[in-house]
Amino acid sequence: MSELTLDPALLNELAIQKQEHPSQNIQKDNIQISWAQNDNEVKEAQQLRYKVFAEEMGAHLPSNYEKIDKDVLDQYCDHLLIRDTETLKVIGTYRVLAPHKAKEAGFYYSDLEFNLDRLTHLSDKMVEVGRSCVHKDYRTGGVIMALWSGLAQYMKKHGYEVMIGCASVPMGDGGHYAASLAKKINQSHLSNLEYRVTPKLPLPIHELDQDLDVEPPALLKGYLRIGAKVCGDPAWDPDFNTADFLTMLFLKDINPRYAKHFLA
Repeated sequence: MSELTLDPALLNELAIQKQEHPSQNIQKDNIQISWAQNDNEVKEAQQLRYKVFAEEMGAHLPSNYEKIDKDVLDQYCDHLLIRDTETLKVIGTYRVLAPHKAKEAGFYYSDLEFNLDRLTHLSDKMVEVGRSCVHKDYRTGGVIMALWSGLAQYMKKHGYEVMIGCASVPMGDGGHYAASLAKKINQSHLSNLEYRVTPKLPLPIHELDQDLDVEPPALLKGYLRIGAKVCGDPAWDPDFNTADFLTMLFLKDINPRYAKHFLA
């Protein structure tokens, strides 16, 4: 497995406040970044996804004895893995759908939730990232930065220019948090009009409380901090019970403060 390196300065700069759990004190030297090389390694990612999405978040996934989260796009994707080198367990993952693989599959996952017509002209240089998750015991800045470092180096290696993906926000409160977050994002981090998309099943924002004092969840906050934009109102995903914001990041727009670490 080819491994990537983490810049310790980046970990210090973007570290997310640790929660009180002893195993969250993982050090950068204990993180291994690689890409799945076979079906067994892909399955490890799918098992982590099931644990987080179904068992922890309550997503309605198809029942299966293997306890894996799997869909038709997995076979077309590259799967980024973060391991704890002490246990060798996969503790974080992303899947990446490259442009030629999206054409082969016939769609992006985001196509299921949004009308992407305004992004068609970008398709030859656009990758989709998704199914991101981190084991609950390892949700620190170091692990999240490891994921992003892997993605950035993948983009640079293959010459891709833009990244899209659905950033999911839980709706345990019925959607009020997500509606308030959408209003806040629209005031500061909305994409240019030419990149706006339309949700196929919109979150009914105007029927919800939009005036809560909210902050984005850690992953979305990190996206926005490094330069990503949100391409319009969120879609409602009833299977995962989340509000999904389509985010877009052009590599050329990465905040210079972080570009030196991600793209060096």
